[in-house]
Amino acid sequence: MKITKEIKVAVLVILSIVLFYWGFAFLKGKNLFDSSTKLYAVYDNVAGLVVAAPVTINGLNIGKVNTIEMMPDGKMKVELVITNEQINIAKSSIAQIMDSGLIGGREIAIINNFSDTNYVQSGDKLKTSNKLGLTDELANQIGPVKDKVEVLLENANKLIENLNATLDASTQQKLKASIASLELTMSEFSKISKNANEILSENKSKLNTTLSNFEKSSSNLNSMTTSLEKANLAATVKKLEATLTNVNGIMANLEQGKGSMGKLLNDDLMYTNLTKTSKELELLLQDLRLNPTRYVNVSVFGKKNKPYVAPVAEQNIEQPKN
Repeated sequence: MKITKEIKVAVLVILSIVLFYWGFAFLKGKNLFDSSTKLYAVYDNVAGLVVAAPVTINGLNIGKVNTIEMMPDGKMKVELVITNEQINIAKSSIAQIMDSGLIGGREIAIINNFSDTNYVQSGDKLKTSNKLGLTDELANQIGPVKDKVEVLLENANKLIENLNATLDASTQQKLKASIASLELTMSEFSKISKNANEILSENKSKLNTTLSNFEKSSSNLNSMTTSLEKANLAATVKKLEATLTNVNGIMANLEQGKGSMGKLLNDDLMYTNLTKTSKELELLLQDLRLNPTRYVNVSVFGKKNKPYVAPVAEQNIEQPKN
């Protein structure tokens, strides 16, 4: 059968259209002859995710983003093409949008539930989440800091304004005078310190001698303390307590009139008799002094003794003082 030119041209045109469509689809990330698994995920915001972005599990590239389209409700539907058929993805897995690197774009990382044996089929829908990128996290952290810095700057401005209002010409002059006075005080203090150093230097030997004497005194005091510790103070205290006990007993006996001294101190009759005896003895001595011949009569020629005459009570005799 002879093929005409028209048939050849028609076949060539059809092949050209098919190749063009396949090439266009391939450039868009679609493969018409690909039978790989297709999964879907719906996000509120794809956060910069683009078509052909990688799809990974634990860092292993298992596919790519095939299409991203907006649904009528405003949510974004993403089609994932899984090219690695050796990886089993559980239906409870989560498709999370995250950064692919510090300076890279965005990717979808599938957080696979390896304990779940209920695996996905082509056309299934995965749960989704969105992890903030480094820039977003920095923005979230810098936002509160920025607010605090603004408040701080505002307070600093107010403080500077108040300081400028306080530090008028008069206050500045007073501050200058105070600083000058402080400088003078520091200079005087330096002179005093220098004089003190000179005094200490001149009297260094005396101070050393004083410290040496103090050390000797401390040593002597330590020796004295040691001697007192070695002494039998307990026995001495016990003896002193026994002596005080005896003295207390003697004083109690005296107060109660026991013994000669107690009777002497407490017996009024004995006191009266002693007083009377003392008075009579005084009269006797007085009479002996005034009339010695009554008591001592020496007769050379044998004269008779004069008769005794009792002393007159009315004579001027000093009475004993009570």
